[in-house]
Amino acid sequence: MFIDRAKIRVRGGRGGNGVTAFRREKYVPRGGPSGGDGGRGGDVWLEADRSLNTLLHLRYNPEHVAENGRHGEGSNRTGRDGADVVVRVPVGTQVFDAETGELLCDLAEHGARFLAARGGRGGYGNAHFASSTNRAPRYHQEGSPGEERELQLELKLLADVGLVGFPNAGKSTLIATISAARPKIADYPFTTLEPHLGVVDLGDFRTFVVADIPGLIEGAHEGAGLGDRFLRHIERTRLLLHLVDISSFSGRDPVRDYEVINRELAEYSGDLANKPQIVVATKVDALDEPERLERLRTRVLADGRDFHAISAVAGSGVAELVRVVGRKLDEIRALDELREAAEVRPGGA
Repeated sequence: MFIDRAKIRVRGGRGGNGVTAFRREKYVPRGGPSGGDGGRGGDVWLEADRSLNTLLHLRYNPEHVAENGRHGEGSNRTGRDGADVVVRVPVGTQVFDAETGELLCDLAEHGARFLAARGGRGGYGNAHFASSTNRAPRYHQEGSPGEERELQLELKLLADVGLVGFPNAGKSTLIATISAARPKIADYPFTTLEPHLGVVDLGDFRTFVVADIPGLIEGAHEGAGLGDRFLRHIERTRLLLHLVDISSFSGRDPVRDYEVINRELAEYSGDLANKPQIVVATKVDALDEPERLERLRTRVLADGRDFHAISAVAGSGVAELVRVVGRKLDEIRALDELREAAEVRPGGA
C-alpha cells in the first residue's frame, strides 16, 4: 500500500537525575561529596533511506520515544546516556510541525538527517556544587525532560520526469512500455490510484526516473478527482510529459484537454506551470480524424513547446520520444549546473 502522509509523535529521553552521596572510605579523611551527574536523554532522529518508498511503516507505528538517561551514582560516577532512536523515512520526505504547519526539514538526499526531538539534560550530582564555602552540599539536580512534539510527514517522490494528463490519456501504458514498472491498466477513469515510479534505460549506463500520478480533471486544484492529492510528487521533477488522448472514440476535444490541464497546473503551483514540458499526443493508432492531431500540434507549437505523437500500444514514436527526453534532461541538468555555479561564484568572491 502506498502511503505518502503520516503523523508521528516523537519524544526525547528524559535526563537522569544527579545524586547526593558522600565518600566514606577508611583511608580517605574528610572524603566529601561524591554524587555523580545524571546521563543525558537520547535523541530522536529522522533519516532518509533510499530503500523505502512509502510511509506505511509509520502509519501503524506513530510513537517514537528515545531512552532515558541513567541516574548518577556515588563515587562520582556519571549515569549512562540514553540511546538515540533513528526513524527511517523515504528520500523526499518533508517534515512539518503538526501544530503550526511550519516546514522544518526536507530530507531530499539519502542519509540526510534531522534532529526531531532532543533528549533532556542530565541533572548535576552534589559533587558539582561543592565549593570552598559549601563543602558538603546535600542537594542535587533532577534531569530535565526531553523535547516532545507532533510531526506531519509528507512524501514527495524524486523523479526526473513527471507524467500528467486526463484519466485514460495513456500514462500507465507509456510507463509500462518504457520501463519495468507494471501499473494497473484498464479502460476506465481513475485506474491509477497511487503514484508509480519507473526507471528508463537509455543505454551506456544512463537512466532517468519517470513518475506516473493519477489523472487530473477540471477543478483538480480545488480537490476534484484524485490527482490533486498527488501533484506534489511531480513538483521536484525536471521535466513534464503532458499526455493528450487524440483518439476519436474518446469523445474529447484534445485542444481543450491540453488547455485545462495546464490551467490546473498553474492554479496548483506557478512552478509546475513553468516547468519544461513536452506534449505527447497518444493513441495515434486509433486516430481516424487527422485534423484532431493537427489542431493540437498547432496549439502546442504556438506555446513554444515540443510536440510528439506516439502509440504506446503499437510502439510507434516511443523510442524517439525516449531519446528526446534523454537529450532534454541533459540540457536541463547542464543549465542547472551553470546556474548553481553562477550563484556560488559571487558569494566566494
